[in-house]
Parts: sequence; C-alpha cells; structure tokens
Amino acid sequence: MSKLLIHIHSGPESPNKVSLGLLVAAAAAGKKDVDATVFLAADGVHLLNLKNQGECVGQGTGDVKDHLDALRASDTKIYVSRMSANGRGYDESLLDGYNAEFAFPDDLIECALKADSILCY
Repeated sequence: MSKLLIHIHSGPESPNKVSLGLLVAAAAAGKKDVDATVFLAADGVHLLNLKNQGECVGQGTGDVKDHLDALRASDTKIYVSRMSANGRGYDESLLDGYNAEFAFPDDLIECALKADSILCY
C-alpha cells in the first residue's frame, strides 16, 4: 500500500490551492491501495472551520465543504497543527466530526518520513 501525505498550509484566502489539495486528498482516500493522511498547518487550520457550501470554492476544483465531507465519510486521518490552531483562536471543538487530532512539528516530520509521496498546498 502506498502512503501519501497531503500537507495543506494555505487557507481560505487561496481557494483554488486548498480546494485542489482537498480534492486530491479525497480522491486518494477513495483508493483501496492508498493510505492518505492530511496535515493542516498555518492558515490551513481554518479549513475545518468552514461549515457551509460556498464558503470556499476553487475554480474547477470544487467546494471545500464537499471535499471535507468526503474525507469525513472515508474516515481519513487529519492532523491539525496545535500551534497553528492555538495561534488562530481554535480549541478542540475544531476537530469535531472528523478523524482528526492535534499534532506538532515532530508529528509532521514523522508523517513525512513514513510517506512514499508528499504533496503540499
């Protein structure tokens, strides 16, 4: 099984970039021979706070809400930078409904070392 790490550090101010990253993550999560992991850091932590259709839509890459729903349905593991979340005023409720947990830079390094491929957005 191939291990893929999708590291998203851009936020809703870059809808094309984040929508593409989450689209790729959702597509990978749907494959039986891929173990996909998402790591949200910096402004990427804002993405889990998007709760409604149309809040962040990429041109040709879809709605972030749809991609997050797909990741939720596939039970994809999502790591969220604790430092980035704290710095932006988020608490544990940000993780509600996702297979998500807070993580630190050492966790990102560990995920990267275990991955066969890393995609950054």
